[in-house]
Amino acid sequence: MKTINSISIKLLAVLFVVTLAGQGCKKADSTAATDSSKYVLPDSLLKTLTLDTVQDCAVTNTITLSGKVSYNDDHVVKIYPMVSGVLQNVNIMLGDYVRKGQVLGVIKSSEMAGFSNDLISAQTNLRVAKKNLDATQDMFKSGLASQKELLTAEAAQEQAQSELNRVRRVLHINGGSANGDYVVRSPIEGFVVEKQATNSMSIRSDNSTNLFTISDLKNVWVIANVYETNISMIHLNDQVDVTTLSYPDRVFKGKVDKIMNVLDPTNKVMKVRIVLPNPGYVLKPEMFANVKVTNQGNRAALCVPSSAIVFDHSQNYIMVYHSNANIKIIPVGVINSTADRTYITGNVQVGDKIIASQSILIYDALNN
Repeated sequence: MKTINSISIKLLAVLFVVTLAGQGCKKADSTAATDSSKYVLPDSLLKTLTLDTVQDCAVTNTITLSGKVSYNDDHVVKIYPMVSGVLQNVNIMLGDYVRKGQVLGVIKSSEMAGFSNDLISAQTNLRVAKKNLDATQDMFKSGLASQKELLTAEAAQEQAQSELNRVRRVLHINGGSANGDYVVRSPIEGFVVEKQATNSMSIRSDNSTNLFTISDLKNVWVIANVYETNISMIHLNDQVDVTTLSYPDRVFKGKVDKIMNVLDPTNKVMKVRIVLPNPGYVLKPEMFANVKVTNQGNRAALCVPSSAIVFDHSQNYIMVYHSNANIKIIPVGVINSTADRTYITGNVQVGDKIIASQSILIYDALNN
């Protein structure tokens, strides 16, 4: 029995030693696996990445406003009837492009007929006054007319000439037609943006309604609304990016041209005016516009390329690069952001090298 017990004790001791040895091997294998799982950035991938540095930058303020496209009032002409009559020969439509001097319509007018009669009368009176002056000059040379009569004849001719000039100016202002027609012409090149005239329409010169409105849409205005909280952040000549629903992928560049220093009593907003070039006439009046105003603030902050920021689990991160085997994920706070720069706070310093492209790919690799 003692021999059997002694053998059993020895067997148990051997099994205990083997078990400890096995656990030691497993621990060593686990440690080796942990060490081997550390991510090392391949040189081939590093060549495709963009590396940048943390910089100290003046904070750029960006404010987003809503607005709408409007005519440039400096290049808009409203055409009113100058005489009474019946409108004819209206062949243009709303939205048509017209050239300077193009006929928009013709008004058959008794007033124009009266101006024509005035012109004929003034021309006749001038011819009579000239003949009278010639005769008086001959008589004065022959001693048959006095100096006073000659001066009277000269004055009569000057008055007749003055009256003719007046009638011609009046006729020119009213279209220049001597056959009783008032020709409505476009004074500028542009688009018909308002049309309140039709054929056979009777009009009066004292009517306050305009017949046509012509606008040159080579430049347009965007009128944007600024709420009280953002008024202090808007300045003259601030750079502006404008997008529209019709062209969501196209950015129109402009600047703040005028600030209306009063608040609308209804919606409590201040209006600002933005001047935009309009190549191809793609911006139409009354279009909705999304306006992003950018200006330089008076404070500085750390900044990185926006492409370096990774957002995950309600937190922003950047990756600081020390070497291929030493890339740190650093949480940061975001102060402000523009299209290409993000202003941050966090445990980073000016000059730290960061990964600025394929950030999500590297972030996932480091976490896995």
